[in-house]
Amino acid sequence: MIPLVKTHTEYLWFETRAKRDYVNITRKISGIIDKSGIREGLALVSAMHITAGVYVNDAENGLIRDIDEWLEGLCPFRADYRHHDTGEDNGDSHLKNLLIGHQQVLPITDGKLDLGPWEQLFYAEFDGRRRKRVIVKLIGE
Repeated sequence: MIPLVKTHTEYLWFETRAKRDYVNITRKISGIIDKSGIREGLALVSAMHITAGVYVNDAENGLIRDIDEWLEGLCPFRADYRHHDTGEDNGDSHLKNLLIGHQQVLPITDGKLDLGPWEQLFYAEFDGRRRKRVIVKLIGE
């Protein structure tokens, strides 16, 4: 018998108070998986904005601050980005997106998000204080 492949799509909305923020979304994604009924498959989690990202790492406050400082050190906020010639002021945010990554594809096993012992999923905001969304697309059986 050929298994029946199902899909499920939801959107998460964010409007952070800070320009840069890191939001643990592991529980939200797990809840979406539970609701979907998918037992075996894949979860695509993708930031739908080019000044945000999605990444997997440890949910440890010192590490999150280290990641933020690392990104700011590589791509500091400054006035001389060529992108700012368009009237924008978020050139650094676009570069931070390239470093963190736009999306993650994660396994679903036995109806659960299948992460390593310390792995958590984060939404990374680099140009906040406005409404943005993340798509969660599940496929499986």
